[in-house]
Amino acid sequence: MVHRPVAGRGAQAPGVTRRSVLSVMALGAAGTLLAAGPWRRATAAEAWPSKPLRIIVPFAPGGGADGSARVLAEVLAPQLGQAVIVENKPGAGSAIGVAAALQSRDGHTLLMGSNSMVINPVLNPKLTYDVARDFDAIGMVSQQPLVLVVPAESKAMNVADLIAQAKAQPGKLSAGNSGTGTLAHLTAELFAQETGTSLVSVPYKGESALMPDLISGLVSMGFLNLPSVIVHIRSGRLRALAVSSAQPVAELPNVPTFRSLKLQSLEVEGWATLVAPKGTIPSEGLARLEKLLATALQSDVVKKRFSALSLETFTSGREVTAQYLKTEGSRWGEVVKTRGIHLEN
Repeated sequence: MVHRPVAGRGAQAPGVTRRSVLSVMALGAAGTLLAAGPWRRATAAEAWPSKPLRIIVPFAPGGGADGSARVLAEVLAPQLGQAVIVENKPGAGSAIGVAAALQSRDGHTLLMGSNSMVINPVLNPKLTYDVARDFDAIGMVSQQPLVLVVPAESKAMNVADLIAQAKAQPGKLSAGNSGTGTLAHLTAELFAQETGTSLVSVPYKGESALMPDLISGLVSMGFLNLPSVIVHIRSGRLRALAVSSAQPVAELPNVPTFRSLKLQSLEVEGWATLVAPKGTIPSEGLARLEKLLATALQSDVVKKRFSALSLETFTSGREVTAQYLKTEGSRWGEVVKTRGIHLEN
């Protein structure tokens, strides 16, 4: 009787060598790694965010950037599976909030930036941040026009009248604004430059501080955000002469645009954009945010809520947003330099 070894522990099946067994094991391990690769990448992408997100708004509550952030926080939280918290850090024309965002490296901090984030570095040499270098763009969010208004008692019934008055009295008309270097201030400077007029800039600490003097006539004119002036226009205390948007706004259908008045250079939008400190959010996370943001801004729910705040959705991808921020920085930087604008000591 012949006994044959049984393949098992300590035995080899016929034709199987130690080398062939090791080769099969190596191939099996390689196959497992190849199969696991995509799964691991997907898990890494889905792991972000791993805790609540924070959106820093560099302004006090209220206003376009703050309103945009709060609407998006509610809409994006369920999609991200994490709470989205809005944190207001006002001061220094938004510089405090921008600095706070830059200092955060937790990978879960965003900034709802505005025009001031590209204006301030040109206006204030002490600010060393560069938007393109220090932030990852996610997407534009909202926009709102400025409205050129005069007191109800003003003799200027339209823009042509206002220009005529300014030319007849060089340096007599005053343009109130919400602070030196703000969009309202720079737009008034651009208006004077384009119309060949001379205006006296009168800075205030915000639009609310400016409003009483504008309504009473102590200030001749001002470029103000639509939400802050619409109630005074409707009450008759202020007269709207033009809007800075490309198209007429629904709230003021009979007020002309600067474009229609052949003053295209005065097409100006107050905008809000969502960015993150450079390199803090993984590329998969940025791509996910970009997609979710675009979807949210296209929804009727967000459009309706923005409209209630006198905002319009402003949709663009990461690359377009990055280029837009560069263009805006160059545009307003040129106005600052050409007009010799500087912060008061």
